[in-house]
Amino acid sequence: MLSEGLVHLEGATFLRLADNITNDSLGPSSKDFQKVFYNPAMAGSRTRSVILMKNIIDSGFLGDSEIYAIDGLAASGLRARRWLNELPEEYSKRMRVTICDLNENSLNWAMKNHEQFPPSHGEGILTPRQGDLRTAVLDQGWHWVDVDPFGSPMPFLDTAIQSLARRAVLEISATDTAALTGSSKTALMRRYGARVKTDGLAHDSGMRVLLACIARNAASHDRSIQPILSIWDSHHLRVSVKVTKSIKVSNELEENLGWRVASPKVEEVQASIDAKLMPPSSLDSLPMHCFLPLSYPINRKDNRVSGPLWVGQIGNESIMAGFTEEIAMSLCTTSLDEDKLLSWTERDFELEKRRILRSIRYIQQEAEVADCRCLILTDDLASWQNQGSPPSPNKMIELIQNKGFKAARSHYSKPSFRTNAPWDIIVECLNETQPPM
Repeated sequence: MLSEGLVHLEGATFLRLADNITNDSLGPSSKDFQKVFYNPAMAGSRTRSVILMKNIIDSGFLGDSEIYAIDGLAASGLRARRWLNELPEEYSKRMRVTICDLNENSLNWAMKNHEQFPPSHGEGILTPRQGDLRTAVLDQGWHWVDVDPFGSPMPFLDTAIQSLARRAVLEISATDTAALTGSSKTALMRRYGARVKTDGLAHDSGMRVLLACIARNAASHDRSIQPILSIWDSHHLRVSVKVTKSIKVSNELEENLGWRVASPKVEEVQASIDAKLMPPSSLDSLPMHCFLPLSYPINRKDNRVSGPLWVGQIGNESIMAGFTEEIAMSLCTTSLDEDKLLSWTERDFELEKRRILRSIRYIQQEAEVADCRCLILTDDLASWQNQGSPPSPNKMIELIQNKGFKAARSHYSKPSFRTNAPWDIIVECLNETQPPM
């Protein structure tokens, strides 16, 4: 039994950690306490991982037998413990989960927490593995690999992909946001072989750069990817992809790679339309940006260009539609007698429920536009069209939907929406909110 540290609750899972931890903390706990790393700012990521795993198993993608999963940089081991504890019993009993970390003390601490606070239904197997993820994953074929590093995931990507079963899910986090958003151009080129224009869409471009890197690496091992969930959350980016063994599909890699061009010229917009990377539209008013196919001749010195990057869809409609408040509450809240373990007030529990719901905000709504390439930041839209003030995203969505196109709020960090509407329809709807200046 653990005797040090306060009992903490994240989702429906208990653990002991240092007494300076709160759910409102914006960064990791002190590494001095038992040398165990825990970052409460990643709680939303762990919540989404539980729901995603449930939705993927529901879909049948992983079959109906044992599921081998590894939390490759486990630290406190909480992500893996939440998988086992918060998944339905019939799914947890299929789980064979490994927590891997270089720090033996972290693994011991995780296993002691697991022993003191086991899954409420008693199902699932948790196994510690001390060592480097890059060697640990090669022991067998994994159905689920989670890579959540401090910094760039690129050192772990190749071996993680090599280790996957024929049908698997790979979840990748990245916290080197300065590189991925183009603020650190040398790091971006060195790690990801790309460049990103530091404009309002830099975060979206950075996410697509990472997806392109994953896709290219997967293709080199005769595998293809299908993004199922892509999230920017405060200080980090996280993408989750299905990975399938398929030479035929991996040969089609180039179809999903290309460039993003800011302030495009007429010929670039036309090329984007011809490549079916944006819907047909009049060229009387040019969009703020467009995608171009990888084959398009790019001037490498043109600072308008971001890429190479992923130009395909960044999520899966059916999987994202499963991120409902009902599912989040049923999986990720506890029914135990909490007062015996925690000194929390009723308000504390209410705040934890709100945090859980906030972590999935907009995902279900955005499911219907998962295949839409056009991301519109309303602040940028207003200034681009010389409007007096930014329109309400909700009003724009309503107007676009009334014209027969798809549109939904984005979980992007800035007020924004995704849509499949042509650019001239977007401009028309904007003018309906307020006339041009």
